Amino acid sequence: MRILLIASAFNSLTQRVHTLLRDEDHTVAVHLVRGDDPLREAVQETDPDLIIAPMLTAKVPDDIWSTRTVLIVHPGPKGDRGPSSLDWAIQEGATEWGVTVLQADAEMDAGDIWACVPFRVAPCGKSELYRGECADAAVRAVLLAVERFASGTYVPEPLDCTAPDVRGSLRPALRQDGRRIDWHGDDTATVVRKLRAADSRPGVLDELYGMELFLHGGHPEDELRGAPGAVLATRDGAICRATVDGAVWIPQLRRRRAPGGPVCLKLAATEVLGELLAGVAEIGADPVAAADRETWAEIRYRELGRAGFLEFSFPGGAMDTGRCRRLLAAYREALARPTSVLVLGPRRDFFSNGIHLGVIEAAADPGGESWENINAMDDLVHAVLSTTDRLTIAALPGNAAAGGLMLALAADEVWCREGAVLNPHYRLMGLYGSEYWTYTLPRRVGAAEAERLTSRTLPVSAPYAVELGLIDEVVPGGQDEFRAEIELRAAGLAGSAELADRIALKRAGRERAEAERPLDAYRLDELGRMRRNFFGEGEPYHELRREFVHGVRPSGTPAHLTEWVPAEG
Repeated sequence: MRILLIASAFNSLTQRVHTLLRDEDHTVAVHLVRGDDPLREAVQETDPDLIIAPMLTAKVPDDIWSTRTVLIVHPGPKGDRGPSSLDWAIQEGATEWGVTVLQADAEMDAGDIWACVPFRVAPCGKSELYRGECADAAVRAVLLAVERFASGTYVPEPLDCTAPDVRGSLRPALRQDGRRIDWHGDDTATVVRKLRAADSRPGVLDELYGMELFLHGGHPEDELRGAPGAVLATRDGAICRATVDGAVWIPQLRRRRAPGGPVCLKLAATEVLGELLAGVAEIGADPVAAADRETWAEIRYRELGRAGFLEFSFPGGAMDTGRCRRLLAAYREALARPTSVLVLGPRRDFFSNGIHLGVIEAAADPGGESWENINAMDDLVHAVLSTTDRLTIAALPGNAAAGGLMLALAADEVWCREGAVLNPHYRLMGLYGSEYWTYTLPRRVGAAEAERLTSRTLPVSAPYAVELGLIDEVVPGGQDEFRAEIELRAAGLAGSAELADRIALKRAGRERAEAERPLDAYRLDELGRMRRNFFGEGEPYHELRREFVHGVRPSGTPAHLTEWVPAEG
């Protein structure tokens, strides 16, 4: 079928549905709905068989939903309505939630039901849950709804709020007065739920050191204690605040925007507070010790037999200069361990999205910070590429893009969760790209396919990435199942009889490749082009980055999304 996706943004779920439908042999196009946007004209011009809205905050015009089938993906169980579905679920401690695909109607989220799939509410932040368990349920529900629509015989179920399986109800938007933390009354579990329900946006409005700030992200702490509300310590940019019965880590803060003032960026908490933290102790987290603690640590390390697991998790998958350097130091420490297999990747969610555009935007010299950041990424990738005494595996439980995906491709093997979405390109940000992609990407998919992937600027599903040779393995299942399977496979590989031969072949291959063209030659060529992107006259990077970081929406749908994209393969 020809399926038109209408969405408020080409976000992670919209991208996943886009790749899923292409994998299912449908032809897909996208239209981004922008306020007074000409949606009617887009529908008339494309004349789709079916319209699906994976993430839409606007109401579908009456003359569209009344003449065509428009399916809305709502992140709530049957009967749930309102714009803060996941927020309420997390803040109120729900253990199970759902995704409902319903038909657009006069009342938002109240149309006939085409599919509903439940999911477990994992103990994590809203955005992580949205990209993980919620997205898994959403794609299953979308596939089921599309199958039912294609049959031509299925009759969707009218919403009956009295039915026993209808658990949801109409809930208002969750405002700041309902999110506010009482530091002298709320226990740690309550504080964590409130923080996690607002982690990416809108954050929890609070006052600290006389400033109004939005708090972003929440992680419990198992050891530190103090006066409720007090800042007890810092760690790698985060602050730890005491609760009535424990403490929580808050990685990011955002100043409240003054009336008429500039937009304030979400940044590391210590960056926002600066000198106000004088006298607050910086307490590091050893990656090995942190692995078995309930605390906030961006980097952890554990072992299972002769397999090492270097786990890292950064907000939004963004890696600034400091994070790259800390991860490189941890990688070098991991290489000193007596292992034969080293697995890189987080336990959940994003693998990496490359350099940190927010930190760069906030820097006094964005061009200079861009240069420092890309060189720090390159140092990390080079360390992985030049490792020849063990097998390296990149394990991707979630999405990866741009330089973050190229970091994964530096490993000997890439194992990817079935639900992950990959974006192997840089050009939408006006960048040529580095991280040795001109070596690793053609080596995997060939020069012609590498050019197509980087110029087409569309997401790729994990199953299709295997067909291309971009990655090596797809592991089905959810986030927890993925990690369990990765540990089982890596430990088995580390104990296998043929591993020594594989490592020897790898070392010989690296020596031949280095003799043919040294890695430094790829880096010099890539960075020469990136220097022009960062410092050249008329380059679009700085404007594109600024618009991205500040959430400036394009006036229309980008051309690469409006074109009908046929099924992959």
